[in-house]
Amino acid sequence: MPKTVLITGATSGIGKATAEAFAKEGMNIVLCGRRGERLKALSEALGKSTRVTTLNFDVRDRKAVSASIDSLQSPFSEIDILVNNAGNAHGLDMAERANLDDWDAMIDINVKGLLYVTKAVMPTMVKRNTGHIINIGSLAGKEVYAKGNVYCASKHAVDAINQGLRIDLNAYNIRVGAINPGLVETEFSEVRFKGDKDRAKTVYQGYEPLRAQDIAEIILFVVTRPMHVNIADLLVLPSAQASSTLVKKVL
Repeated sequence: MPKTVLITGATSGIGKATAEAFAKEGMNIVLCGRRGERLKALSEALGKSTRVTTLNFDVRDRKAVSASIDSLQSPFSEIDILVNNAGNAHGLDMAERANLDDWDAMIDINVKGLLYVTKAVMPTMVKRNTGHIINIGSLAGKEVYAKGNVYCASKHAVDAINQGLRIDLNAYNIRVGAINPGLVETEFSEVRFKGDKDRAKTVYQGYEPLRAQDIAEIILFVVTRPMHVNIADLLVLPSAQASSTLVKKVL
């Protein structure tokens, strides 16, 4: 019987690549995202090889999160694997010049959104005494860099939540782990820089960054380990990156 996986932020980047990787394994997939047209297109593509359903909501909307997940019908209602991927960086400014709306967005999406989705999915996992939660963190959750302020804080929160969930859910045989990528070439920088594609491109120039598919392959590896194995915390960097601020570039 195929497992069922729910993926947030599934319409692009790591989320989309993860959905594609899981589809190849024949898993039942619940695609979650804000962009309805992208959800539809991805669902149609993946639906050729496995069973897929979509949930169109914003993780910041607590009521929509709960109602959407509660609406799931068999075979999607019993989530075996939750991939908390939805998250963004907004702005890259010194604290004294930062935009409060950017700060709100990062806390609301990266922290509260993750909690809303997890809270909605946990009851069935607890009832069934099984499950696996993967939280997509960041190198920014392990260290802090200039102008990273609240983004780093939000990812440090994910790190703490990951550890706390692992402790709290231990009694229910629910595995909890985090994948913490460094520089991955996705829409991440384009969002951070408010749609400035030229500036976003410079982030990934002069070296080979990670690809979304690299992280997707790692997530698939983690969730397919035997039940006695839990990869609790994994940091993944491109070979050229030593820290958040040190990248060997050849320009």
